[in-house]
Amino acid sequence: MRDRPADPKRLRAFRRGHVSEYIAALYLTAKGYRIRAIRHRTKLGEIDIIAQRGDLVVCVEVKARRDVDSAVFAVTATAQQRIRSASEIWLSRQPDAHRLSLRYDIVAVLPWRFPRHFVGAF
Repeated sequence: MRDRPADPKRLRAFRRGHVSEYIAALYLTAKGYRIRAIRHRTKLGEIDIIAQRGDLVVCVEVKARRDVDSAVFAVTATAQQRIRSASEIWLSRQPDAHRLSLRYDIVAVLPWRFPRHFVGAF
């Protein structure tokens, strides 16, 4: 247990992250994707959103930032590897894995603007 109170800035960032993931999921749904999972956790990492359209499964990293560049560049090579590893675990557990293909996207959630979807970002 923690003896000290939670940092208000961290709590605000945590909430903003969760809200941004739901905004991104709504945006992807409007674009015709079916949301398979939000915040899917594995022992190797977490995938913010797993969406599907037909035989294409999209693993999406969501970044809430003030501008597009900082959102895209916030997805580091380490984060990309973590997402790839987690997606392989998720895919291996799907009964129809043999017919599915994977893609990795970024959705940038910007203040007072529509989200930006970067297809095949990494």
